[in-house]
Amino acid sequence: MVVAAIVLVIVFNSKGPTAEKVSLMLDWTPNANHTGIYVAYDKGWFAEEGIDLEIIAPAGVTVETVVGSGKAEFGISFQEYVTSARIEGVPIVSIAAIIQHNTSGFISLKDRGITKAADFAGHSYGGFGLQIEKAIISAMITRDGGSPESVKYVNVSEGDLLSMLGRDIDFAWIYYGVEGIEAARRSLEVDYVEMSDYFDAVPDYYTPVIISSEKLIAENPQMVERFMAAVARGYEYTIENPAESAEILLKHAPELSPESVKASQDWLSPRYAEDAPQWGYQQAEVWKDFGDWMYNNGLIAGEFDYQKAYTNRFIPEK
Repeated sequence: MVVAAIVLVIVFNSKGPTAEKVSLMLDWTPNANHTGIYVAYDKGWFAEEGIDLEIIAPAGVTVETVVGSGKAEFGISFQEYVTSARIEGVPIVSIAAIIQHNTSGFISLKDRGITKAADFAGHSYGGFGLQIEKAIISAMITRDGGSPESVKYVNVSEGDLLSMLGRDIDFAWIYYGVEGIEAARRSLEVDYVEMSDYFDAVPDYYTPVIISSEKLIAENPQMVERFMAAVARGYEYTIENPAESAEILLKHAPELSPESVKASQDWLSPRYAEDAPQWGYQQAEVWKDFGDWMYNNGLIAGEFDYQKAYTNRFIPEK
């Protein structure tokens, strides 16, 4: 894994007289995937747990590297990134699933006629240039009986994907609860191919997740437990109170569209803990099945020890 220079942008911090300083690095700009964290901060629940929280934006280096090296105690990542990082020796562990199921999919303008994965063939895809993107798209097309070789891959790692549709690219991979909602706000006529319709070709996986390091878990499990107590409280509150929680997110990220944030939160809140005994819970078979899929598709160099990649130890008991 290439390590770049670290430039951290401070978003906010919560202070307490005897609080322990803790940092959490986001995966992207603030959005409804992060609302429970902002709710916990706003209501003082981190401070109640003796935590002085800093939320930092990613810049110049991966979240996995920052957390694995101890430069941040916690971060927002994804199951596929955690899997690859652990194979490369980065000692990180997923301590909670923010959303129980993969809510991502592929969006296109309606005039492109992309209503199923087979329709990806012959069109241009805008993404990050990652091998996992090609593997997932190929598996979905193959499942439909199409030809994955004819997809054109365009690297658009920066910029507004929705604005690029129909101009630079034909389809893109998005979170429906974020960009899908924003597309509706912009009155874009789109088609959307859901990952959940292709779980027989690409297993369901957790995206996003909260990560920490093996070292921190071993040396200071009490702090991890206190951090997770506040975070879980924040997400549980957001599940029950989406409208108020959206306002809290907007308070701390006023640059966001109020209309999109409120609609996104209404859509996402019921999905945080969907089909799970409680928020944050992770199933062994989800980690095993997707790790096996990555290995079988040549995305990781060795067999994956899924049991060490995640833990439910710090999810507060109800």
